[in-house]
Amino acid sequence: MNHPDSRAAASGFSYSRVFFEELVDAAIAHARKLGATDAGAEASEGAGLSVSVRKGALETVERNRDKSLGVTVYVGQRRGNASTSDFSRASLEQTVQAAYDIARFTAEDPAAGLPDEADVVRDYPDLDLFHPWAISAERAAELALQCEAAAFAVDKRIANSEGAGVSAQQSHFFAAHTHGFRGGYASSRHSISVAPIAQQLGRGGAMERDAWYSSQRNADDLASPEAVGRYAAERALSRLGARKISTRECPVLFESTLAAGLLGSFVQAVSGGALYRKSSFLLDAMGQQVFAPHLSV
Repeated sequence: MNHPDSRAAASGFSYSRVFFEELVDAAIAHARKLGATDAGAEASEGAGLSVSVRKGALETVERNRDKSLGVTVYVGQRRGNASTSDFSRASLEQTVQAAYDIARFTAEDPAAGLPDEADVVRDYPDLDLFHPWAISAERAAELALQCEAAAFAVDKRIANSEGAGVSAQQSHFFAAHTHGFRGGYASSRHSISVAPIAQQLGRGGAMERDAWYSSQRNADDLASPEAVGRYAAERALSRLGARKISTRECPVLFESTLAAGLLGSFVQAVSGGALYRKSSFLLDAMGQQVFAPHLSV
């Protein structure tokens, strides 16, 4: 296998796509050598910077760089998985051996196996997901401080803050298996966030916290730090004076960010894994109406 090259460094990664392809192919070849019926592997790497501030002062600067090789081995309809963060040849062979040994001693699963070759995608579009952000820790701290300062400037009732942060993250992977799939891509995700605390004027006034953020693949598309800070402060202020209502049936309006999250339970309930394990509240609900008629997903 080749060592990391300059092409990877130019993109901010330590390992190139070519290196990952060779790593994955070597893992699959070793699984075949051991006697695996089928096998798949995925190599990945992530890197990033996260900076946080609170009440006008720098709190943390964190840099992360993670890597992983995951291997799945099939022996008939028995499956084994193992992973490692060591890309050496010795570690690769040990990881494949571990996955193979797990598969040999695992109970047969009639649903285990790779997709049929006819169903494997061969061509896929470039979704333009990779936009690395070469931001320094100093500049990230400046943006976070601007964001928090904008929140404090909205109203004197913004009395405190849980902090503001800027994050720049990127990753890439390559995966393949013995039924013909080969593919991978690089992606990025960057964000600016802040969590101000509002307090009613007067001694012992009630306090409320809220937050807001902007998250984008391309840093050029992020909302300005000032806009994020102002809106977060307005959200915190809007919580002041809230009151309880009695137990009742009434219409409820969910804002968009929460409404999207409500679908999470449904997606989990209809996932193949949950249905196969019989751990879904929608077991045997195929063809049944599960949402109110006026809802469209």
